[in-house]
Amino acid sequence: MENIKTFLVAFAVFLGIDMLWLTIIASKFYKSQIGHLMADKAKLLPAAIFYLLFIAAMIYFVIVPALEHQNLTRLIISAAIFGLVTYATYDLTNMATLKDWPLLVTVVDIAWGTFISLAVSLITYFIRK
Repeated sequence: MENIKTFLVAFAVFLGIDMLWLTIIASKFYKSQIGHLMADKAKLLPAAIFYLLFIAAMIYFVIVPALEHQNLTRLIISAAIFGLVTYATYDLTNMATLKDWPLLVTVVDIAWGTFISLAVSLITYFIRK
């Protein structure tokens, strides 16, 4: 039950921060860089699956271990690495397989993934602690 509460907190925090990023802060950036690749309307099912899987993995690999050990340093390091690796997987695969995937998008997206993983993990950790 505790992990479900942790998941719900992390889900709400992640969704709120990511929607702010995608719709207000970075939408013009992504349109200018990869607009030719973007769908007119986001597909909700794949997006929902991503959010559920990403947050569940973040809970399992980052937040729960940090809460169990009451170790903020472990959380910070694990969250940053988790975000970096997961977002790098996506972006570097795109660079390797897509014809015109911009390096700038890769750098910005990996930085964003590192930041959001760290921010969501920290906020969730302090709320659940």
